[in-house]
Amino acid sequence: MLPLAFYERDVAVVAEALVGATLTLDGVGGRIVETEAYAADDPASHSFNGLTARNAAMFGPAGCAYVYRIYGLHLCLNVTCGNGSAVLIRAIEPMFGVAAMQARRGTAKRELLCAGPGRLCQALGVTLTHDGLPIDRAPFALIEGDRAEVTAGSRIGITRGTDTPWRFCAVGSRFLSRAVRLK
Repeated sequence: MLPLAFYERDVAVVAEALVGATLTLDGVGGRIVETEAYAADDPASHSFNGLTARNAAMFGPAGCAYVYRIYGLHLCLNVTCGNGSAVLIRAIEPMFGVAAMQARRGTAKRELLCAGPGRLCQALGVTLTHDGLPIDRAPFALIEGDRAEVTAGSRIGITRGTDTPWRFCAVGSRFLSRAVRLK
């Protein structure tokens, strides 16, 4: 497991360092291939306007899950870094419990199982009950992996802070939510 000190760093540093780590929920998961960083002073962050019931986990301790619903439909999983910052887990390469992921997602295509935060949460079985739970204890496991070659680019699906290159992706991964546009 990654030590608490791993998460208690600058959110962009943590977001880049998580690429290549292994994330599982109840033994289902894989290698993280795409993340996005969101800091408290970032206008695209849920914490930008302060503490709310929805974003409370972002203001709690580092190393916890921040789970929220987007578009009233999909869930997103983040790892908190303390002080209102968090890393969105955008995509993983499915490695463990692939049959369970395929059943939850209704597709056999490995490239589509966890490519995007909503798909990832559905495939792993993430629910709102996971919000605020420590990421280093069951049912989660987040383990350091082999360092991946990482590229950075613009974040996806935001309207503010769009020029901040805080989307981090494993170079050459076919499991990304979308191709990286380099500047």
